[in-house]
Amino acid sequence: MALARAWSVALIGVDGRAVEIEADIGAGLPGTKLVGLPDTGLREAKDRVRAAVRNSGQRWPDSNVTLGLSPANLPKDGSGYDLGIAAAVLAASGAVPAHKLLDTVLLGELALDGRVRPVRGVLPALLAARKAGYRRAVVAVESLAEGALVAGLEVGGAERLTELIAWLADEGPLVRAEPQPGVDGVGTDVLDLADVAGQPEARWALEVAAAGGHNLLMTGPPGIGKTMLATRLPGLLPALGDDEALEVTAVHSVDGALSSEAPLVRVPPFVAPHHSISVAALIGGGSGLAAPGAISRAHRGVLFLDEAPEFGGERLAALRTVLEEGEVRIGRSKGWVRYPARFQLVLAANTCPCAPARETECQCSPAARRRYFAKLSGPLLDRVDLRVRMRPASSLSLAAEIDDLADSDAPGSAGGGETAPVGAGQVGAGEPTARVRDRVVAARERAAKRWSERGWRTNADVPGPALRREFALPAAVTRLLDRSLDRGAVTARGADRCLRIAWTLADLAAADEPDGDHVAAALEFRDRRVA
Repeated sequence: MALARAWSVALIGVDGRAVEIEADIGAGLPGTKLVGLPDTGLREAKDRVRAAVRNSGQRWPDSNVTLGLSPANLPKDGSGYDLGIAAAVLAASGAVPAHKLLDTVLLGELALDGRVRPVRGVLPALLAARKAGYRRAVVAVESLAEGALVAGLEVGGAERLTELIAWLADEGPLVRAEPQPGVDGVGTDVLDLADVAGQPEARWALEVAAAGGHNLLMTGPPGIGKTMLATRLPGLLPALGDDEALEVTAVHSVDGALSSEAPLVRVPPFVAPHHSISVAALIGGGSGLAAPGAISRAHRGVLFLDEAPEFGGERLAALRTVLEEGEVRIGRSKGWVRYPARFQLVLAANTCPCAPARETECQCSPAARRRYFAKLSGPLLDRVDLRVRMRPASSLSLAAEIDDLADSDAPGSAGGGETAPVGAGQVGAGEPTARVRDRVVAARERAAKRWSERGWRTNADVPGPALRREFALPAAVTRLLDRSLDRGAVTARGADRCLRIAWTLADLAAADEPDGDHVAAALEFRDRRVA
């Protein structure tokens, strides 16, 4: 009778937990039993592993083999345990030494011919292994670029099971992970804000949203530029920091959406689901332990809901708690799964169900219009910081914009030197993304410096109590906001969001703190009618 053990990692959302794989070869009729709450895919592992071992030139034990995965009460799914099961069985049968398995995590699926296939979630699994104190990890060669992102862990790759066997027997090396550079900034395919005709007020709102991490609602007739503006928001956002990039990459790793050439995600993601998406696909779900949804794929980026009222009350209501907490917790019979979901929400809506090109041609009754916008509930709109009503651009306004662009390229113009501070409603006509992004990055740097000791990244992250107490503004500055609260024009949550917007406006103006004009402009963004 012989016993050996190896180690792997179970993923519960983006959180990993070390799993001990025990192989016991004892007396009895030939057979293989797998215990420890495996799912269907994992129960089939014993057949995959047995074929892979035999096709790798090794002998499978001709006696009773019991495989135990501990903790036994932790649900385990997927095929990532194959490599660990094979190593434990081979060590228990004496085919390979077992000493290297003591501090090594094994992650990989085995093909029947012994090839090692990549699995999802390598990055969060290796981060959990490093936190648990493991020194080494073995993954599929295709996962090496992802494994190289985990500093302090020696990661090797195996293309076939025979390579792992040779490494365990000190007869050959594994392929070593080489650090892979991520994308350092905004990609070359970023859409330019200068493509949007007219809409200076909406462009200004987009700049404020980018500078402070605020949620945004744009309403207006179809074809007016709502989608064009939303798709240009990621180009205004700064590249993700190291910690943020790892958070986003971990979610994409679990989702299986990483690129092997540049696995570290540096560009804020942009996710735009169709309005027919299910609640489970939007929030996260699926059989067994839930998979990440669209809101988690948009973590540290932008979630754009075009034709927002068409999503329906159930899907939109599911976003309310997530917008406050920045994460989603999904309960299943097998346990709870947590995914990060701190994103900027951008909503776009037409002015009515019939959505004519000109509002004067609307055929909808007042009741139909109310029902249409009632899908955007009050509690959801209360969590949307900026609201913009967009108007059709006239031919005169477009001609003026062309003249502005021509003047901006002239010698001595603002386009050839530093840009003057831009105020609400005064954003430069046809400004390119690069110029606006410079102001956004500068504003975010000022905010990050101010909040760095508290761990907040943007003004949108600052909790309301801190804005009202530790960073309270003088009463003369907030007088207009206080009157709005007294009249019931804004809620207490809305007042906190007005203060966050005011701080963002101050950052864009390079001011030390907001003044009365900044608070008034923030309140105006909240009070605007959406229809």
